[in-house]
Amino acid sequence: MMKKVRFMDVSFRDGFQSCYGARVRTEDFLPALEAAADAGLNHFEIGGGARFQSLYFYCQEDAFAMMDACRKAVGPDAILQTLARGINVVGLVSQSRDIIDLHAKLFKKHGVTTIRNFDALLDTRNLAYSGKCIADAGLNHQVVIALMGLPPGLKESYCHTSDFYLDKLKEILDSGLPYHSVAFKDASGTTRPTVVHETIKKARNLLGEDTEIHFHTHDTAGLAVACNLAAIEAGADIIDLSMAPVSGGTAAADIITMWYRLQGTGYTLDIDPEKILEVEAFFIERMKKYYLPPESKEVNPMICFSPMPGGALTANTQMMRDNNSLNLFPEVIKNMRDVVAKGGFGSSVTPVSQFYFQQAFMNTIGKPWEKISESYGKMVLGYFGRTPAKPDPEIVKLASEQLGLEPTEEDIHDLNDANPELGIEANKKILQKENLPVTDENIFISATCGAKGIAFLKGHAVDGIRWAETEKPAEKEAPSATPQPPAPAPAGPASYMVTVNGMAYQVQVEENAGPPATIQPAPASSPAATNPPSASGGEGKEVRASMPGTVLSIEVEVGEKVTAGQKLLVLEAMKMESPVTAPVEGTIGQIEIAVGDTVANGDLLLILQG
Repeated sequence: MMKKVRFMDVSFRDGFQSCYGARVRTEDFLPALEAAADAGLNHFEIGGGARFQSLYFYCQEDAFAMMDACRKAVGPDAILQTLARGINVVGLVSQSRDIIDLHAKLFKKHGVTTIRNFDALLDTRNLAYSGKCIADAGLNHQVVIALMGLPPGLKESYCHTSDFYLDKLKEILDSGLPYHSVAFKDASGTTRPTVVHETIKKARNLLGEDTEIHFHTHDTAGLAVACNLAAIEAGADIIDLSMAPVSGGTAAADIITMWYRLQGTGYTLDIDPEKILEVEAFFIERMKKYYLPPESKEVNPMICFSPMPGGALTANTQMMRDNNSLNLFPEVIKNMRDVVAKGGFGSSVTPVSQFYFQQAFMNTIGKPWEKISESYGKMVLGYFGRTPAKPDPEIVKLASEQLGLEPTEEDIHDLNDANPELGIEANKKILQKENLPVTDENIFISATCGAKGIAFLKGHAVDGIRWAETEKPAEKEAPSATPQPPAPAPAGPASYMVTVNGMAYQVQVEENAGPPATIQPAPASSPAATNPPSASGGEGKEVRASMPGTVLSIEVEVGEKVTAGQKLLVLEAMKMESPVTAPVEGTIGQIEIAVGDTVANGDLLLILQG
């Protein structure tokens, strides 16, 4: 008699994040969710992770309303699961204890059954309080061991071996942290099947038969089906699967693919495959209006050498595509290997994956390790918790010097509780200042989404969805004060994006330009080439972008005096908010950008006068 393997359908959270950068509206996917429930599925991942912030940032929607709608669509008995980042809950920055507790209470209130709770650094301290809050709120707490395969070529390390993972599991058990199930989560899909099998088999022996073990992976490196089978054979009770168009590639393995692979093994999925095929066809049709990056459906063996999570890959490639720097992607992935090792081997999952990618990008466009990104620097200094291994001492020294911070071993909860800009009371004051209702939901939105959350609450949110050009719905375009006439055809060469072997290149087509030249990837932006001389005649200190991004906020005005290290503006770059600080003391002479502008590496941002 075949053993039935349970699975969670992650299409409507992990799939959306991996393939569409989490930018999908509820009205478009809700009928597909209902159809999946009607087809017999009863366990869905529907929120948390990037699917919280993205609704406010890009979709002009409320995440709590989305959760309510999902609960109504699937009925009272289905399991609805969300993803939390330990001390970061559903944001990219860590929170004070009162906000962490509020997260659990609000998600329970809005129909969630289970919260999967992870920490990228595998620091048990970062899971202890959030796990207690989740359990106290009456939710099922699924505690996570975050897996990752070490890039080939690195010196052998105890980190990210089966023994390392088992020791981390023992730490959790010894801490007394309450949990209902254990998940082994590989966001990058780079853990080898043999390590998956060894880890889960040892965990099963430690936990006994009564503890539910859940396994999660992505197919980015082509290993998902093999790793799922290894997990099942080692004793996992549940795996994560997805439906087309958000299956395979950067996402989880497809339900049908996994069902077919299990034929003849003694295991099976309890599904009607014909019904699932019908739901997939319906789901594909519902999602046609959204732009699907080619790399999101690609199995890329290069990822074994990075490792880059599926949920972050497309967000980063889209940012690079927006800034005409996608040609640098292979080199950034190559440089991640060194960044992971010197950073202390934290698991490559949000937010640590973004820290890795930002630093690898800086090491690609400039001299390696010449500049330490703020988030990567804070990680190696201990401001996100303890890394699995001690970071490289030279990198710690550089980070300390550049950021003006000393290394710390303090519990991050204590640091955040002492920060007057964090917590419920601080966010109440923000809401009151903006004349917004002071509700628990609004407090949490302000705390986790910052200025963009406030913009949503004030009705100022803009459409950040990436529509397929042939399907773009006119009624969903960002509002405009007055109708604009069609733009005239640009003079000079026309610019196009061309995809070759899964990689995008920016090319120009010019009339009467002579014989064609050999096409090469575009070089990184050059400050001298991309910017005209400043109006100040070259006087003053130019502040330029060190990476591509979108201007999220400008914190200064022309004529304002600033000190060295003072925050001048914030760029949204590589899925993270990155502050740009004053390199020297001075007065703001010129501001060359505006909020919402997209800038490339090396673009002039502002000029400081001495």
